[in-house]
Amino acid sequence: MFVQQLMNGLILGSTYALIALGYTMVYGIIELINFAHGEIYMFGAFVGLILVTVLKVPFFLAFLLAMAASALLGITIEYLAYRPLRRSSRLAALISAIGASIFLSNLALLIMGSTPYNFPTPFEAKVYETPFFIISRVEILVLLSSLLLMIALTLIVQKTKIGKAMRAVAQDKDTASLMGININKIVTITFAIGSALGGAAGVMVGIYFRTVTPTMGLMPGLKGFVAAVVGGIGNIPGAMLGGILLGIAEVLGAAYISSQYRDAVAFALLILVLLLKPSGLLGKPVQEKV
Repeated sequence: MFVQQLMNGLILGSTYALIALGYTMVYGIIELINFAHGEIYMFGAFVGLILVTVLKVPFFLAFLLAMAASALLGITIEYLAYRPLRRSSRLAALISAIGASIFLSNLALLIMGSTPYNFPTPFEAKVYETPFFIISRVEILVLLSSLLLMIALTLIVQKTKIGKAMRAVAQDKDTASLMGININKIVTITFAIGSALGGAAGVMVGIYFRTVTPTMGLMPGLKGFVAAVVGGIGNIPGAMLGGILLGIAEVLGAAYISSQYRDAVAFALLILVLLLKPSGLLGKPVQEKV
C-alpha cells in the first residue's frame, strides 16, 4: 500500500510541479508572484474540454492547442496587468495579480456557470498491475507528459539562446539590457512558457480527476505556489522537487491520517520548510546591499 501511495503522490506531484514552474519562472525574471496562474491552469483545462467535447479535436492536438491558448492568455495578462506596473512598487504588482485572478475566476463563473463539467477520458481505460503498485493508462500519460515537459523546459533554459537570455535577465536586468537583450521580449516569453505549462497541468488534472470547474484553479494554484516556495522560488529544479514532495506528502497524509487533512498537510510542509530553511530546499539565501 505504501508504494502505491508513493506512486499516486508522484503522479499528483508532477502536476503541482508544472504549476510551480510557472510561478518560479516569473518570479525568477521579474520577482513577481503571478497569483493569476491558477486561473490560467483552469483556462487550459476548459480549452482542452471544449476542444475535445464540442469541436471533436483529437486529444493530443487539443492538449497542444490548450497549451498555446494558455500561453496567449499569460502574455495578455502580462501586457495588460503587469507591464504597466513594472517600475512600481511590489505591492502594486501584487494587488494587480490578485485582481487579475479574481477577474478571471469570476469571468469563468459567468460564462461557464458553477456546474462541474465531466472531462472524457482520451482513450479506453486500462489498468496495469505490477507486484508493487497498480497504475492506469491515464496515470501513465500524466506522469510521462509531465516528465517530458519538465525535461523540455530544462533543455530550453540550459541549452538555447532564449534560455541564456532568461538566465541573464534573472541575474541582472540592467546589465542584460546593456548587453542588447530585449527585456520585454524575454519577460513575454517567460510568461508564455510558464502559462503553457500551467495549461498542460490543467488538461492533465482534467483527465485524471475527470472534472473541470471554474473554481478549480484556486487550491492547485496555491499549492503550486507552496511547491515553488518549498523548493526555492526562482529555482527551476527546486520547483520540480517541491511539487513532487508536496504531492507525496499530501497523498500520504490523506492515506495514513485523514483525507480531510490533505490540504493541511501541504501547508504544514510549507511552514516546516520555512522554519528550517527559509530560502527553500534548493534555494540560496540572497544578500541585498544597501
